[in-house]
Amino acid sequence: MGERTVWRPFLEQWSEEWVAGHDPERDGPLAEEVVRDTWLGFAPAGEAEVAEAEARLGRRLPPSLRDFLLVTDGWRDAGNFIYRLAGSAELEWLRDTDDSGWIEVWEELAEDEDEDDEEAFGVQEAKVLARSLRLSLDGDAAVMLLDPDDVDEDGEWAGYWLASWSGEGPKRYDSFHDLMHRQWVSFHALRKPPGATRDHWDAEVEQARREALAGAVSGPLAVFARAHEYGFERADVLSTQMEAMLGDWRRHLASLLWYGPSKDDLLAGPLFAAELLPLLVRHDRLAHAHDLRPLPRLAECAPEPIRELIADYEARADEPGFRLTFGGGPEFDAAVHAVADPLAAHPAFQAPDESTPRTGPIVITVYASGDPAPEVDPWADPLKVRAARAALCDEAWPELRAALRLWRPVCEDHIAPISLFADPVLAEMITEARGREILTMPRGAGSGVRRIGRE
Repeated sequence: MGERTVWRPFLEQWSEEWVAGHDPERDGPLAEEVVRDTWLGFAPAGEAEVAEAEARLGRRLPPSLRDFLLVTDGWRDAGNFIYRLAGSAELEWLRDTDDSGWIEVWEELAEDEDEDDEEAFGVQEAKVLARSLRLSLDGDAAVMLLDPDDVDEDGEWAGYWLASWSGEGPKRYDSFHDLMHRQWVSFHALRKPPGATRDHWDAEVEQARREALAGAVSGPLAVFARAHEYGFERADVLSTQMEAMLGDWRRHLASLLWYGPSKDDLLAGPLFAAELLPLLVRHDRLAHAHDLRPLPRLAECAPEPIRELIADYEARADEPGFRLTFGGGPEFDAAVHAVADPLAAHPAFQAPDESTPRTGPIVITVYASGDPAPEVDPWADPLKVRAARAALCDEAWPELRAALRLWRPVCEDHIAPISLFADPVLAEMITEARGREILTMPRGAGSGVRRIGRE
């Protein structure tokens, strides 16, 4: 950090957005002074008070914690699960507090391992906890710590977050500042409060969406990944489409559509009906028994109109002569079918494509001279089938690429033609390299679309 003035605006914004996101029915009441002053902190500590704490602890505190205390001597609600941070007079080594049971738990876990093995589960964690400074005074079975033996070139101590319910061990951060920033991000991801942070990421995601449609790839994906940490579900909808084009579309689709009430806006919009539902049904029919299959959960838990939509689509997909519709507009749909339908009718795509060549002895039959040899099925060899399919896909790819110029998004959050993967022929044609090529093409220029929902 370096200068305490850097903390003040950050903590003021934190306080303002925490108060704005407070739900009286869900949360406990805010302290009167927090509401009055819009401030989760306290009066600042003086240099003498910080020096006294350092003398008591026998160590000079790391810069970011020192500066923090000189802005506010303690803090309320450091994220969703820490209710109070210590002031200078309340800082203590974990081993000397009522929370020392954390050390005992991890030492017991380490006893079951080889203590000479530094990589064994629990060994290092127990050592860190035994020497750590406790930062938090109250939390939901969670604690925040600093490690005085893990110091960087700036004098910052590594920070740790640990919760008994997390299923993980202590989570390391580079400094107290980084640990607090993580708590800030987590608060936004869970509560989604209105304010400057939300407005900032809303604008960032919208700009990244426009750049993605213009043909950028890595930049928008990086923005969407950061917005995801703040709980922006719109970023997940956008990034899933791009990631699907880059490979393993089934995994990305399943992750996006695993049902929760927060998905209702997505399920009710045109992107789901036009693009995601065809993929979802195909994924369910291809999935292994142990794969994540969101369709049964949607059919059980989604709102009634969504369940009816799914049932209707599945019934139509089972009818003879069903014709897949590709989202992206009628002209795009017709152009894609002009590519896919002749390929699907080709003998190479009618023949079974075994994953491995046939095994077993080779039987050679000798025919008497003059007898006609039996006809040989040219598509009986899986290797030849795959080679023929690859050649046909190579030949048809320029035509599909040309058809993509006709693609138009069905809504504002539609940025890639992922419904192409619902067709088995096109799914085979669109390799990772071709998927990336699609993403680098400017798409949907001049289309008038609407956004499917607000954060």
